Amino acid sequence: MRYISIFNIILSVIILLASSACGKTSESSPATEQTTSPEPSAANTKSAHALPGVRPGSYEDWCGAHHVPESLCTRCNPSLTAAFKATGDWCKEHELPESHCLICNPELKIERPPRTEEARP
Repeated sequence: MRYISIFNIILSVIILLASSACGKTSESSPATEQTTSPEPSAANTKSAHALPGVRPGSYEDWCGAHHVPESLCTRCNPSLTAAFKATGDWCKEHELPESHCLICNPELKIERPPRTEEARP
């Protein structure tokens, strides 16, 4: 019986430690942050993701969470990964397209397309 209670205590401590570690937010270094356009969009103020049906490559096609075009965001849409890997555009170390990897390519600039007159409210 004593071994069962010790086991339960150890298991409870492990679960407590694991659950507290999951709640921590990691601090990102400036080198890992993506560049963004200073102008917020209506889509980004309500949600970090583009609305369904937006034209790829447009101002509205923007993933505010990862600062790349939503239509090319492999973090939000993992099914795109195979296409990037097939073309050799993949950073294995950071698990994202090499063309989006600011860690390996700090000089890379990923900029949001300008807003067109027809898209303005």
